[in-house]
Amino acid sequence: MPHWLVIDLEATTDEGGWPITEMEIIEIGATLVDHKGRELDFFQRFVRPLRRPLLTPFCRELTHITQANIDAAQPLGEVWAAFERWLGQHHARLEGWVSWGDYDRKQLLQDWQRLALDSALSQVPHMNLKQRFAKARRLERPLGLNGALQLAGLQFSGQQHRALEDARNTARLLPLVLAL
Repeated sequence: MPHWLVIDLEATTDEGGWPITEMEIIEIGATLVDHKGRELDFFQRFVRPLRRPLLTPFCRELTHITQANIDAAQPLGEVWAAFERWLGQHHARLEGWVSWGDYDRKQLLQDWQRLALDSALSQVPHMNLKQRFAKARRLERPLGLNGALQLAGLQFSGQQHRALEDARNTARLLPLVLAL
């Protein structure tokens, strides 16, 4: 039976946002689910940013990630190696990987290139579930994750803007799109 990997990233930012080239990953959350959206395994790690190691007050408030979380974390190169080891045990059954929107895919591509990292995910199809959900529901424009959950009659579970919880909530919408 094929599995899907749902990934969400949290990154450094400030009020008004930063260009993606200025952002650094500070948390990786991933949930491996079956086609019905049931979690089979998960991965969550904080990541220490190197270019701007101090989180802005806006970023701390948005994500509820503390400076202590980040200070105790490893840099992305080490965290990504741990992620790849975790993913290795599931890779053979992976149908594809999913994110809510295209930001996560773009951030990963940028960071893999910047750090010269190889990833098994680069060989696996990516699905932008935000676009697929909007198309399936015939929406004029895509919704945010919380809005899509509400439209589907679901409540957000957990803390918004935390990587694993956002990934798990995204995974709850996956069966609604795959069933079409």
